Amino acid sequence: MPSLRLTTGLAVAALLLACSLGAQDMPWQTHKPAAAQGEPVQYVFPEQAQLIVGEPHEVDLHFRIREGLHINSHVPRDKGFIRTELIVVERPGVVVQAVIFPEGAEFSSKAFPGEKLSVYTGEVVLHARLKASRPGEQMLAAALRYQACDADACLPPKTAPVALDIVAR
Repeated sequence: MPSLRLTTGLAVAALLLACSLGAQDMPWQTHKPAAAQGEPVQYVFPEQAQLIVGEPHEVDLHFRIREGLHINSHVPRDKGFIRTELIVVERPGVVVQAVIFPEGAEFSSKAFPGEKLSVYTGEVVLHARLKASRPGEQMLAAALRYQACDADACLPPKTAPVALDIVAR
C-alpha cells in the first residue's frame, strides 16, 4: 500500500504542476490581446487634496495610458471620434469650476496615414480647479471617459474611475 499512496501523491503533484504551468505565460507567449493586459487607462494620483474653504485651488489629476495605446484628445480633429472628457459627480461641498486638458499630440495611424489625429499617450495631466464651500472631508467622484486605440484598431469606449479625498479647512 505505501507504494500506491506514493504513486497517487506523485500523480496529484504532477497534475497540479501541469495545471499551474498551463496558467502561466511561457517566454515565447509575449503577445496578449489588449483586453487581457489590464485597463488601458488608469488614474494614478493624487489620492487627497487639501483646500481652503472659499478659495479656488488647482489640483493636477494624473492618468497613465498603457504603452502601445493612445486615446483621442479632448478635441479630436474628426467629430466622429470619441473625445476624452472628465465626468464629475457633483456633490454639495466641492465644486469643480474648470478642467483644463493638455494639447494632444499629432498621430498618424496605419489605417489612415494621411490623416493626423490629436491624441494622448503615456502620462496625461488634467488641471482641475476646485473650490470647497464648507469645511470637512468629502469624496470627489469622477471618471475619465475615453476610447483607447493602438496603431491598428480601437477598443470600445471606457471610463477610468477617479476618487479624490478632499479635506477642506
